[in-house]
Order: sequence, then structure tokens, then C-alpha cells
Amino acid sequence: MTTEKIRNEAGSSSSGSSRGESVVVDVGGRRGLCGYCKSGGRTSISYGLWAHSLTVDDYQGKQVSLFAISYLLDRGWRRSGCFLYRPDMEKTCCPSYTIRLKASDFVPSNEQLRVSRRMQRFLDGTMDLRKLEEVPNEANTSKGSYGVDEVTNDEKQMMKHLADQIDNAVFTFAKAKEIRADIQFPKASLKKVPNSKRKLLVEGSEDLLYTSNISFQIAANLKRVQSEETGQSLDSSPKIIAEGLSNILLNQLAGTCDLLIRAVNGHLNLYSAIKKQETSDEGISILKVKENTSKRKKNKSAETSQRKRRKLEIRLKKSSFEQEEFDLYRRYQISVHNDSPDRVTESSYRSFLVDTPLVFVPPAGDGTVPPSGFGSFHQQYLIDGQLVAVGVIDILPKCLSSKYLFWDPDFAFLSLGKFSALQEINWVKENQAHCLSLQYYYLGYYIHSCRKMRYKAAYRPSELLCPLRYLWVSFDIAKPLLDRKPYVVLSESSILQNEEYRQPPASPPRGPESTMEVRSHDGNVQEDLNDKPIDEDAEMFETESDRSDDEAGEDVVEDGDVNKILIGLRGARLSFKDLQRAYGVSEVNYIKSQLNRYTRAVGAELSERMIYSIV
Repeated sequence: MTTEKIRNEAGSSSSGSSRGESVVVDVGGRRGLCGYCKSGGRTSISYGLWAHSLTVDDYQGKQVSLFAISYLLDRGWRRSGCFLYRPDMEKTCCPSYTIRLKASDFVPSNEQLRVSRRMQRFLDGTMDLRKLEEVPNEANTSKGSYGVDEVTNDEKQMMKHLADQIDNAVFTFAKAKEIRADIQFPKASLKKVPNSKRKLLVEGSEDLLYTSNISFQIAANLKRVQSEETGQSLDSSPKIIAEGLSNILLNQLAGTCDLLIRAVNGHLNLYSAIKKQETSDEGISILKVKENTSKRKKNKSAETSQRKRRKLEIRLKKSSFEQEEFDLYRRYQISVHNDSPDRVTESSYRSFLVDTPLVFVPPAGDGTVPPSGFGSFHQQYLIDGQLVAVGVIDILPKCLSSKYLFWDPDFAFLSLGKFSALQEINWVKENQAHCLSLQYYYLGYYIHSCRKMRYKAAYRPSELLCPLRYLWVSFDIAKPLLDRKPYVVLSESSILQNEEYRQPPASPPRGPESTMEVRSHDGNVQEDLNDKPIDEDAEMFETESDRSDDEAGEDVVEDGDVNKILIGLRGARLSFKDLQRAYGVSEVNYIKSQLNRYTRAVGAELSERMIYSIV
């Protein structure tokens, strides 16, 4: 493999010896659209802070005292640009558990090893590009020069037409089932099934072309309504919904196109109707050639191509705007996530992946800071000088926290999401020699109710953060609990002591692939490595309490002494005790209630360390 060692450009600049201070604005509760279940309503509920600045020691510092301190990252907080947020685990639609693994304990699965070998073969020039159609494709639709299926303009028009027809069928279905008119359903979308994944059902007479999972999205919406209104009696099974939609579509499309529509395990599958044989004038049976056969013939010319060696270079740079990165991000969002081009703007990119409140800490050379320094970074992946992927990461005193990855759709066959995760885990291992406290790799949020997020547990052995007591629990203990319900207090002593959930060895024997490697019906690995951008149109609301009455134990609620909280006011720093003299009784009581809420959200220790800005 021709690979150039990671080049550090990050440590060249300095912001002084001070690690700075954290200055935050309390945003309070937020209700917004969910980027995971796409319920259509404002079902994503979280608590938010806007950070003018944030030290790495407050975001996730190393232990400096005998008393346990839960830093923001280890209390379930994440950042989106300069916005910090923590899900309201009991109320949000998709409970999100922080997931991490200790880099030195990591045991790669067979699939993860195959990703590394595939990259090496590509760099060495030994990869047979004719077989790329057999490689699971990370993108919904990708096109390029390396053999992945290309979606033509005619196909795009056909898919749009069919999606519109499905939307019409959804409307007809809802009306027939007397579903309330105010319940909104997402727009239907179709996914092209790659040639190599099409399964012939009746001896080659039918060919699977497109599939849609709209029935699962409708079922999720109806289930949410059922939980709010017990009077709703509609069967919300995706299978039942898919069967109803397929019957409606058969009538809608009758005589207008040569497609067969079937409901298969909740999916709407669309097949081409191709006759197996035709008879010539001479009476000889002739097999009808399918469209993709000619593509395979063209690929045979690749046999004579010369072996070409390629060079992979990985560069680590401080977070900053680069036009080349933005162009790649824009292409990725439009091609892979089907974002509308007018929504992928430079300003949204900057606020999501470039802006950061983290105060950069330069390398110290004393074993406390890695050569890159601490802060926010972009890790660039270049093949023969071409930018093919960018990982957005935070390097902190105890971990590397992965935030987002975007990549060139032309290189989807290299599984760059998995490859970059393996590189980031190796980075932690290599830099432990320079920073002894650096031990963990944080993968963001694990959402058990979202199938696309379950793959994160394939990086073993991993741990999930208990949302109540902020203790780390082995995923193998947590999984059977999450199979029962989406929100679980993972650290309940009665559960941990139950022999049914004894923790298995940290390094499982290598064998069959993990069951958490979620695959769709067509065989593609369905992954979503990234955090979702915050909903900028989210509604703010006052939270009554962070905890319910039955959770008011001394080991959970941290009211602290709000008098010690430093208030940022017009550039000055005053303790709340001193500030009270400038306000009336009602104003003081209101601010005190806000500070108590804030203390419960960030913890008593951090509430006294960070600056609470009110102007």
C-alpha cells in the first residue's frame, strides 16, 4: 500500500498558553424535526446551549481531582457547530445514547478487515474494477468511472414520476382508512436497486428495479399518533400498509407502464416485466437480452488495462473553510442524501461543520497534548492528490470524537465511512504515546430505534452512556434492554446484578459477522455515520424540570449552589450572589429557576466553571 503518513498542519498555529474559558448562553428546551425517524412533526426534543467559547477541559477533560466530574460529552452532550445540545431522553422520538470504545481494546470484524484489504488492493492496482458492482455501495445512488450503477436522466424522470404516483396512492390510502387529515406523511422516494443485487424471482422472468420504504415511515407516524390518542384503531403494520398501497398503485398504473408492483415485507418493490424468450421468424427461441448485459460486456475491456498504483495521503488540519471541501460536501449531500441543491449553502456548511467554539490548545511536548493539539479538525483523505473524503472530528484530552464524514460518491465502492472510522481508531492508538490520557474513540449517538444507526455497535467492544447516572454500560448488556423499549436507565443496579445480563468478555471471538451489521433487502449495508445538523426552525419552550419525581435521588439531581455561578454581563464576570442586589425579588426568583435548570443539565461542577452569559 502506498500511503503517506498523516501530515499534521494543525500544530503549526498557536493561540497562546491559556486554555481559555467557556462562555455559554442557555437556550433551554427545543422541539424540532427529527433527522433520523423523519416523523414529519416536531418530535425531536432536546436541551440547548449556545457556546461563544468552550474549553476542551469542559467539553471532555481528563480527571484532575479525586471527585468524579461528568464533563459535557460524558453527560450526553454533542455539538453542531457552536450549538451544544442534549436529547431529552424520556420525551424525544429517538432516544440517543452516547457510544464509545476503548481504542486499545478494539477488535475489527471480518467485514472491517475486508474494507482495509479492499483499499489496499485499490491502491496497489490489483483490484478488479469489473467486480465493483458486487461491492456493497454506501450511497443511495452513485455514479462514476469505477463500475457502480449510474442513474440516467431518463431513470431520474421515471423515478420522480413513480414517487409522485406513490404519493397519490398514500393520499388515497389515508382517505380510504379515514386517517385524520392533519396527520402529515413524508414524501415518497425510490431507490434504484443495483444490477448485482437484483434477484430474479421466477426463473429470470422478473427483474427488481426500484424499491421504496414509505410504508415504514407511514407506520412510524401512525404509531406516534396511536400513542397520543388511544382511540385510533388503524393497523399500522408496514406490511399491511404496503399491501394497501400496492393494490392502489396497480389500479393507478394499469396500462401506463410495464412494471409489476409487489409488497415484500413492508417494502414496495417495482419489477420490470420481461419475457424470458421470444421466437424468431425461423422459429428459433431467442433469449431477450437485458439492458445491464451490454454494460457487463463493456467492462470486459478493463481486463487489458495496466495495473496502476495509487497514493493515499491523510492530512489533519484545523477546522477552517476550504472551497474544495465545500464543493465535495455539496456533491455528497445532493447525491447521497438527496438534499435539495438550494438547501446546501455555504453558510449552512460553515455553521454546521466549520464553526466551532472549542478553544485550540497547541502541542506541549510534555505527554499531555498530542502533536496535533486539542480542538476541532478536518481530516482530509486524498488519492493521487484528489480529495475523496473529509472527516470532521474533535480531538479532546480523553478521546477523538467523530462528528461527520462526507465523501466523493465516485469512490463509494471503497466504503470510506468504515475506512475512515478504522483510521480514526488507529490515530487514537498511535497518539497515546504522546498523550497518555487519550484512550477512547467516540462514535456520536447510538439510536437503537433507528436501523441505520445500529451499525455503530459493530465497532467492538463498545459502551453506551446511561442517560440518568452517566455511567458507562457494555453494549452487550444494554442491547437486550433496548430491544424491549427505546428509553432505558442502563445503570439500574437491579438490572446490572441480574445474571441474565452478565457482561461477556471484552474481546469476542472472531466468527460470523455481528448481527448489528444491518442490511437492507437488497444486500446493501445501510449506514449513517454522521450527526444530523440541528433544525434551525426548532421551537423553543420552557422546561418544567429535567427529571421526573421518581428520579429525585441524591445521586442524580445536582442542584448545586447557584450563588457560585459566574454570570457574564456586558463583559463583566459576577457571581449570582453579587448580581442579585441589582434585581427585584421576582426577577431573582426567575433567574434562580433558570440557573437550577442549567445546573441539572450540565452538572454542579461545570455550572460553577463555565460562564453563564445573559447578555
